[in-house]
Amino acid sequence: MIALQIENVSKSFGKTEVLKDISLSVEEGEFVVFVGPSGCGKSTLLRTIAGLEDATSGRIRIAGKDVTSVPPAKRGIAMVFQSYALYPHLDVEGNMALGLKQAGEPKAVIAERIARAARMLSLDPYLTRRPSELSGGQRQRVAIGRTIVREPELFLFDEPLSNLDAALRMHMRVEIARLHRDLGATMIYVTHDQTEAMTLAERIVVMRDGRVEQVGSPMDLYNNPANQFVAGFLGAPSMNFLPAGPLGRPGVTTGIRPEHLRVTEAGRIAGTVAHVERLGGDTNLIVALPSGGMVTVRLFGQHDHAVDAPVSLDFDDQIAFAFDAGGNRVPV
Repeated sequence: MIALQIENVSKSFGKTEVLKDISLSVEEGEFVVFVGPSGCGKSTLLRTIAGLEDATSGRIRIAGKDVTSVPPAKRGIAMVFQSYALYPHLDVEGNMALGLKQAGEPKAVIAERIARAARMLSLDPYLTRRPSELSGGQRQRVAIGRTIVREPELFLFDEPLSNLDAALRMHMRVEIARLHRDLGATMIYVTHDQTEAMTLAERIVVMRDGRVEQVGSPMDLYNNPANQFVAGFLGAPSMNFLPAGPLGRPGVTTGIRPEHLRVTEAGRIAGTVAHVERLGGDTNLIVALPSGGMVTVRLFGQHDHAVDAPVSLDFDDQIAFAFDAGGNRVPV
């Protein structure tokens, strides 16, 4: 069953077109991540799905129902914001209960749903605390709990982890993935962080300048990017691009992922070590090329390379990528 259908949706603010004829289907129970650089339209698209922004044109259907003109409260959605948006004067239980009380749910139903959400999110010890007494990660779990108790048709997440430190972001990624498995709910998640997209999504929607560039599973997009933008956006460190380069084809840019470059004695790429990033489990070499460009080499394990030392690199042609002058992928 289709949980969400976006049909030719465009959105303009005055003369500025932010979303440009977007169409997308999301299956029931699917976890879909919208990803792209700042200003690409991903948050605007999420807010349009939620009804917080009106579509300039096009239709939005949730669970088969046309909700294009339906107010947010009646769309069957629940949204988790970057800012948590908790009520400071209410404790955790009160924050989670408020929406249900406003909807006129019986006390027994409210208590049962809060107890279930608290168990799922390990919030039982904090139900009587106010937001000011919680850590950032705990506040975000409360914000998620507030959406769970509503039992929505669709969960919407707008960059929910961007205010957390790196360790907490990793922990919350695990929590959100587990929550999706436990609930089996349909989730739409917006982030500019490609690591979040790769680790959480069943399907990724890559956006640029208000358009969808490519849709697919994380590994599909990583291994088979449709164009140079998608290839460069997904992956950390990002893909290296060499004009013409070692494939020797005029007008074609060669793309090589850092982990596919190897240090060798007689490679096709000659350069000088500009910087060494020693990460413990990996070592990244930043290599300066005679042309003035840079490439990144990702080596597994710990390696000793001196800055300013010459280095020779090579790769296997079958795992390289080629892009034409318009940035579209072409056969190697």
